Amino acid sequence: MNIGYPCINTRIGCTANTTFRLASYSHEKMRQCVSNNISCLWRILQFNLASRLMFFRISSDIVPFASHPVCDYAWEKLHRKELRRIGKLILESGMRISMHPDQFVLLNSPDKGIVGRSVAELEYHAKVLDVMGLRRDAKIQIHVGGVYGNKWRAIDRFCDVYFSLPVSVCRRLVIENDDRLYSLKDCLEVHGRTGIPVLFDSFHHTCLNNGESVRTALKEAADTWGDGDGRLMVDYSEQEKGSRPGTHASHIDVRRFSKFIREARPLDFDIMLEIKDKEVSALKAKDVLARQGVLG
Repeated sequence: MNIGYPCINTRIGCTANTTFRLASYSHEKMRQCVSNNISCLWRILQFNLASRLMFFRISSDIVPFASHPVCDYAWEKLHRKELRRIGKLILESGMRISMHPDQFVLLNSPDKGIVGRSVAELEYHAKVLDVMGLRRDAKIQIHVGGVYGNKWRAIDRFCDVYFSLPVSVCRRLVIENDDRLYSLKDCLEVHGRTGIPVLFDSFHHTCLNNGESVRTALKEAADTWGDGDGRLMVDYSEQEKGSRPGTHASHIDVRRFSKFIREARPLDFDIMLEIKDKEVSALKAKDVLARQGVLG
């Protein structure tokens, strides 16, 4: 198994998701911002490689406003060399990469404007990974979306839009079960109609499920991943004590995480640790995998 964390490293001293106000948009602002984000991403990946944290989620803001109509900055050409360098590091090290657009990406919205903007955002994410030269196992994860009063019609709309997406997006797209609207069972329904792989979110599954055990759920999700998709991706988090249900924990509970890994064996998957202290908890979780003999 590979283990990692999303977007931000608290120790590096820089961030790979700096942005600015849209009103301040200019080519110079974009050049500075994108260069900074790519440089910091390189430093984060070097830290991760040295720490044996081999799974990382790249921030959607690595190129701010990339899918916005205002953006006429040819980032994919002007920063190709830097992005290719990062891609080479990822490929040669065997690191796993993902991206996760914000919640405003809603392919099943009844509003065609929202759908159009969502597709543009997904095309941008796919382009980042393509310019880096990454394989198909570098994935873009999204939620199915809203229910809008009728879940089955919403699923119909999702499937219709999915089949209209560019190949560059389809080859990387995965859906995840969420904590309120679309359970693993619902996502498996979408997979059955589209073939899209299902990423398993263990924390969301505790919030919304149909009685499946964690191991059964993991196996069902793993079966949706085909040749070239890589190993099943799993998001792992825990409930923050004293907070509203669904709030991610600030720190990992090592005992609970160890139990999760024991229950999951002998299934193999890559774990994105969605804990608020990022690499701090990821390093503790890595030690758990090492002790159990399953660290990639």
